[in-house]
Amino acid sequence: MSHGYGGDLPTVMVTNDDGIDAPGLRALVRVLVSSNRFRVLVCAPDSEKSAVSHCITWRNDISAKPVEISGAIAFAVSGTPADCTSLGISKALFPSIPDLVISGINMGSNCGYHIIYSGTVAGAREAFLNGVPSVSLSYDWVGGRSNVNDFTLAAEASLPIICAILAEIKKRTYPQNCFLNVDIPTDVVNHKGYRLTSQSKSIVKMGWVPVTSDAQGGKMQSTMTMETDSSSNSETESLNAKDERLQFRREVRGSHMDDDDTDYCSLQKGYITVTPLGALSPAAMDNHAYYKQWLPEVVGSFTSAL
Repeated sequence: MSHGYGGDLPTVMVTNDDGIDAPGLRALVRVLVSSNRFRVLVCAPDSEKSAVSHCITWRNDISAKPVEISGAIAFAVSGTPADCTSLGISKALFPSIPDLVISGINMGSNCGYHIIYSGTVAGAREAFLNGVPSVSLSYDWVGGRSNVNDFTLAAEASLPIICAILAEIKKRTYPQNCFLNVDIPTDVVNHKGYRLTSQSKSIVKMGWVPVTSDAQGGKMQSTMTMETDSSSNSETESLNAKDERLQFRREVRGSHMDDDDTDYCSLQKGYITVTPLGALSPAAMDNHAYYKQWLPEVVGSFTSAL
């Protein structure tokens, strides 16, 4: 596998799920370029693709349009984050494989079960599946407290991790059996340091409500929270009799948050969380023991009933 370390600078490729014009990606690229430590490539969706998970384009072609981003070679792609990573590391778009894929910076944290939904994490996971080191970066955006300048601070806080990964890659000592998911706290200026964590079981519980038009209800944010307007709290009107389609929109119903030192809890305490992830989804061993006993009984009872 030919990587870009043949020159003086390592090559990093940036993708995301908020789209190529998102402030998180633009801030990250500016910080990477201005550090003069990297050759920067960008291969990101041409529009927002939040919460698409690891969806890929299978039957249709995708397009890549050159985009002007100072100091970087950039393309806006008509695909998902996983598509962008796959294309960017394929040598079909760029002449060499990047040394590191960086997905982010996402507008909103990606902890717990939200990692499954995240297009940002999928952008990093796709690189990992193809043997390319990767890291996903997310900033814990909170409406009313955060502003776009925080993305620059989050990028600067991520730089030590990015540089350390590349140093290990150059020495060929970086582990190949995982990738990293990094979450940066809301008050990034006063963060408490970097903490190694594990994935929690935290999740925002979702429900569905009927709506009568696209204007009613709220807009689901990249942060998997709901931005509502005054119309979303009114009673739902009767559906238009001329249109047989029923319209529904997600709403937040509640949440379950772990209270230990996993990713979500540590992030809320003000730490920059660093969580190694893989691609397998094994069940807990006690479940495996249960099904080991259960499966022969199922087969036996079904056979005896014939």
